[in-house]
Amino acid sequence: MNPLITHRYDFIYLFDVQDGNPNGDPDAGNLPRVDPETYRGLVTDGCLKRKIRDYVLLAKATTPDSAEAGYEIYFQTKGGAEKRVLNTLHEQAYTAIGAKSADKKYADQVKARQWMCAHFWDVRTFGAVMSMKENNCGQVRGPVQLTFARSVDRIFQQEITITRKSVTTQEDAEAQLKKDGNITGTMGRKSIVPYGLYLAHGFVSAHEATGTGFGEADLAVLWDALKGMFDHDRSASRGLMAPRKLIVFKHQNALGNAPAHKLFEALKVTRNSDVEIPRAYTDYTVTLDRSAIPSTVEVIEML
Repeated sequence: MNPLITHRYDFIYLFDVQDGNPNGDPDAGNLPRVDPETYRGLVTDGCLKRKIRDYVLLAKATTPDSAEAGYEIYFQTKGGAEKRVLNTLHEQAYTAIGAKSADKKYADQVKARQWMCAHFWDVRTFGAVMSMKENNCGQVRGPVQLTFARSVDRIFQQEITITRKSVTTQEDAEAQLKKDGNITGTMGRKSIVPYGLYLAHGFVSAHEATGTGFGEADLAVLWDALKGMFDHDRSASRGLMAPRKLIVFKHQNALGNAPAHKLFEALKVTRNSDVEIPRAYTDYTVTLDRSAIPSTVEVIEML
């Protein structure tokens, strides 16, 4: 059973990175993203959603190539055309409802959109633009939205030289042997943040959930993903990333009982007075002023 959510939720997500690149900027040589005016680090909402999607793929997998019914992922990073070509997925929707996209009937588009929401967890969670020329499945506005994550302090974009004692081709090997009498290898660079503590905000709308079928079971998967996704996204470039705080504000109804920004302002993250350059989570003090939160809003500290 997956009853629709009936409450509004807002949440704060705090995570950190040590000696890694949490989100490279392809327009800046894959340097860690920053606000160019303040040099505070940025991690895009798309980056966070990618990690959430990958966690759901793992958590709901029934085989290496398939997932539990209703928990397939629309935007995938692995697989062939049947998984990563979106129009192929749209065609499956039209086949499932027994219609043809060429007919261009609005009623069929609605049914196809509903099928996509029911079949793909990330579509009914985050929404998707699926209004393509062929196999049009329309647009879905998801009930779950995330902001960019922004570092509490400015970060340092550090570039580190790396080497390998191998070469790519036989020609490269012969050239190095001729020049140095040895295969000296190749050199490269990697970009890291020595340390950064990042904060993101999220919103869950019960009203939007009625349009996609987002239910209580889907919400539970979202919380699990935010708590565990970094443990399944390890790589040499990521460094050490970890979730630090997940604070959920549960309202009494779908409209909500307080402005989200007022709830968010109740959380204070301050660098300890004896720390000049933070290099660990313990260099900060994180406090939540519960007196600033209305009694009509329940505070759930999941981390």
